[in-house]
Amino acid sequence: MENAQNFSYSYSAPKNKEIESIRSKYITKEETKIERLRRLDKQVSTAGQLESLCTGVIGSLIFGTGMCFGLDALAGADWLTLAFAIPGALVMLAAYPIYKRMQRRAKRDIVPEILALTDELSAE
Repeated sequence: MENAQNFSYSYSAPKNKEIESIRSKYITKEETKIERLRRLDKQVSTAGQLESLCTGVIGSLIFGTGMCFGLDALAGADWLTLAFAIPGALVMLAAYPIYKRMQRRAKRDIVPEILALTDELSAE
């Protein structure tokens, strides 16, 4: 009786790495509690940045336009300097309160969920 058992094995690290990278793109991962906590923390800390940044940039552009008029590019247009510089400065000054208000609102909405998650994670 002949007992012929053949075993064939081939391994290719680069090929398997490529297969795994392609496969990982299409597998949906569930978010763990710690990942969710990190995401919520980042969401609170970055709340209001975009709004305040846009407000500050728009204010700077308006203020800069007024300063251009102050360079006497247009003779006798000093009133245009004030007409653009003062509102531009006021818009720039409004950027920080907008940031703080948006951050307070985000904290108010998200803090209960963050506290619940931290309680769950500390109990585990």
